[in-house]
Amino acid sequence: MEKPVISLSKATASLGARPVLRGIDLAVEHGEVVALLGANGSGKSTAVRAVVGQVPLTGGDLTLFGTPLRRFRDWARIGYVPQRTTAASGVPATVREVVSAGRLSRTRLGAIRKADREAVQRALELVGMAHRAKDSVNALSGGQHQRVLIARALATEPDLLIMDEPMAGVDHESQQVLADTLREQVAGGATVLLVLHELGPLEPLIDRAVVLRDGCVVHDGPPPEAVGQHALPGHDHVHPHAGEAAEPIRTGLLT
Repeated sequence: MEKPVISLSKATASLGARPVLRGIDLAVEHGEVVALLGANGSGKSTAVRAVVGQVPLTGGDLTLFGTPLRRFRDWARIGYVPQRTTAASGVPATVREVVSAGRLSRTRLGAIRKADREAVQRALELVGMAHRAKDSVNALSGGQHQRVLIARALATEPDLLIMDEPMAGVDHESQQVLADTLREQVAGGATVLLVLHELGPLEPLIDRAVVLRDGCVVHDGPPPEAVGQHALPGHDHVHPHAGEAAEPIRTGLLT
C-alpha cells in the first residue's frame, strides 16, 4: 500500500514551556483534502508548522511521503502558505518577484530557466494576479496579497499544498478565486492540508476534517457541518476513539 503523504504519530510539541500538541495522530493520504479545525490556541497552526519543520517535535514521529522528517530533503514537493500577518509585506518587491521566489527550491543558482518563468506565469494566472505582475506587493489589498502568497506556493508545482488560514481576512471575491484555484489543484491530483477557522466556500472540497482541542484530536472524519444535527452548534460531538474519559467539544467553538 502507498504510504501516507503526511503521517504524524503520537506527536508532541511545545512553545517555550507550554505543551501545545499532546500526542496527536494524523495521516493524510495521496489526493486527500484534509481540514484542521479548532478554536484559537487548539494547536492547528503548530501542527502544520511541525509538518514543515518550523516547530520541532518533542516526541512522536513524523514522515513525509514515507520518509522520516530528519531524512526528508525533497522540499520542492511541498508548497506552504503561512498565515498572512499584514496586508503588505514591507519588502520593495514586485508581485512577479515574490511569486518567483517559490521556484527557488527547484532551481540552481544562475539564470532563470524558461520552465521557471512559465511556472510563475501559470501560478499568477491561477490566482487572477497576472495583470498585477509588475506592481509592488505593497500596493495590494489584503485579499490580493493572499493570492500572491498562494501563487508563490503554487509556483513550485507541489504535490502537497499546506495552507494556514488561507481565507482569514480575505474579501469575498478573493475567497472565490482561492476556492477555484484549490479546486483545480485537487483535480490535478494534489494533496492538501488546510488550517481553517470555518469551512466557508472550501467545504465542498473537504474530504475529512480533523478537529483539535487543547492539542488533542477530538474528531477525525466528515466535516462537523456534514455529520448531522449532533454536530451542529449547541450539540456535543465526541471523537469516536476518544474513550469514555474524553471530554466532549462544542462545535460552536469552531466558528
